[in-house]
Amino acid sequence: MSKRPTLPKGAGLFGDHEPERKPTPAYQANIDGGSRGNPGPAAYGVVVRDARGEVVARLKKYIGQNTNNVAEYYGLIAALDYAETHGIRALRIESDSELLVKQMRGQYKVKSGDLRPLFDRARKMAQSLESFRIDHVYREQNREADALVNQALDETSKSAGSATNNAENAPPKPATIRCFARYKDGVLQPQEPLDLPDGAHVEIMLRLRK
Repeated sequence: MSKRPTLPKGAGLFGDHEPERKPTPAYQANIDGGSRGNPGPAAYGVVVRDARGEVVARLKKYIGQNTNNVAEYYGLIAALDYAETHGIRALRIESDSELLVKQMRGQYKVKSGDLRPLFDRARKMAQSLESFRIDHVYREQNREADALVNQALDETSKSAGSATNNAENAPPKPATIRCFARYKDGVLQPQEPLDLPDGAHVEIMLRLRK
């Protein structure tokens, strides 16, 4: 049996040189998550840059009462979801959460029941990309994402304060008085005195008692 000839690097079957595949340009996403209290009001922030380093998206969202670690995973999933919906095939993540980074790299086990479903979802989304990388950075290198977290928390806090003020300034609700009455000769007669001002308008709901 004759041996197949060894083709030179880059050569095709018929001697033509096949073009070398260029690596897919990678986008970068800085992610952060935080809570005021642990657990407490929580939010995430994401800054996405294209292959040229230009910011293409800033994402932030309040996620209710959660822990810091849950918020960090929400930020990661938001970045992966952005990549998926915008056809990005190569993504590099930077996070200042050492726990999240080492769990995604398989260096730490995921023992928390709150984090496990988020980890599984993030890992599945990451595996669908052609290229995925996640690195730990110091907080100083993640200031933009951190600022988005605080913006989301501040905006939610202001909205809650405004709702409280509106409730305090709203006109008082009419009082509800419960009393028993007897119906006789076509007249409904209260069986106890009612402390009502003259001319007061009342709404009567009847329920027959045996």
